[in-house]
Amino acid sequence: MNSQIYDLKGHTKDELVEILNRMGEPRFRATQLFKWIYQKGVTDFSRMTDISKLSQRKFDAAFIPESVSIVTAETSRDGTVKYLYRLADGKAVEGVLIPDPPRLTLCVSTQVGCRMGCAFCKTARMGWFRNLSAGEIVDQVCQVNTHIGPRRKVTNIVFMGMGEPLDNLENTLKAIEILGSAEGLQFSHRRLTVSTCGLVNKLTGLGNITKRFRLAVSLNAADDEIRDRLMPINRKYPIARLLEACRTISLRNRERITFEYVLLKDVNDRQKDAKALVKLFHGVKVKINLIPFNETEGIPFARPSDATILKFQKILLDAHMTAIIRDSRGDDISAACGQLATADATTLPPSSHPLPGSRGQCESVLDPPPL
Repeated sequence: MNSQIYDLKGHTKDELVEILNRMGEPRFRATQLFKWIYQKGVTDFSRMTDISKLSQRKFDAAFIPESVSIVTAETSRDGTVKYLYRLADGKAVEGVLIPDPPRLTLCVSTQVGCRMGCAFCKTARMGWFRNLSAGEIVDQVCQVNTHIGPRRKVTNIVFMGMGEPLDNLENTLKAIEILGSAEGLQFSHRRLTVSTCGLVNKLTGLGNITKRFRLAVSLNAADDEIRDRLMPINRKYPIARLLEACRTISLRNRERITFEYVLLKDVNDRQKDAKALVKLFHGVKVKINLIPFNETEGIPFARPSDATILKFQKILLDAHMTAIIRDSRGDDISAACGQLATADATTLPPSSHPLPGSRGQCESVLDPPPL
């Protein structure tokens, strides 16, 4: 019998077929497992009634059914829930569940920490520890579905939690394939959104893959001087190169890239900043998400006044741009945009069944590895 241990939720259906084939199992067993795991929420092989006892015992020995566990679930006054997840090696990440009936949106993490160093983001202060595996990304969704079920399910997923999804591109794309599987959770491209700070080298190579999800780009400034200060990635990939890369993205008919713009008092919220944004996107159909800064301890920025935010939006609307002010959700429990960070990503005890290859070291945002 194959002695290798596999992360059950870390493989596409085709990969699972190959693993099962090496175990002497038929192809249809992969479909059975996918339906049990993702549609019925069952990971206990002994409860899978259409699978033989012999196969159940083989699977018990070969698979780790869960790579993520919920440690805490903290509920905001507005109904938003912030989850703290423990990973198999004891590291931790956070995620956020946002109720907006009929939608139930889960914000998932793709990395432990982040190495992008954005000045307004608390996650950046952690540094970068490691990438999450595809299974760890997928299992965040599964664990939340179990926690809130059985009558409710996550309807939308946004890759906007801790980490930069395109900095962990391979595992992010594999997770998207698993989440979108017809035998699995069946998330359509309309219900999956990937947010990036603008890794041009990754964007230009995506091609038609982008039709599997919606893309959101964190812009936050209309000129390089301000964006350099806010987002170190801009020093390598300035705005002109970012927009050029965005033009290469394959989109479905009538779809457009969303650009996210965090409004910071007296930094990028002035009327001249709004006019610069209009000029930047002149003649281009885009959607702008305006995100008033969520004030966070240790981050030296402030939220603009409501009047300033509305004036900024009006300039965009008057120029016939789509500009939406995004509500702040969960700020009272530090679950809002830019507020996710674990106090120490290594304080939780490791699982009794750590996954192979899950160990990593802390890396400072002051000295990130080459992108």
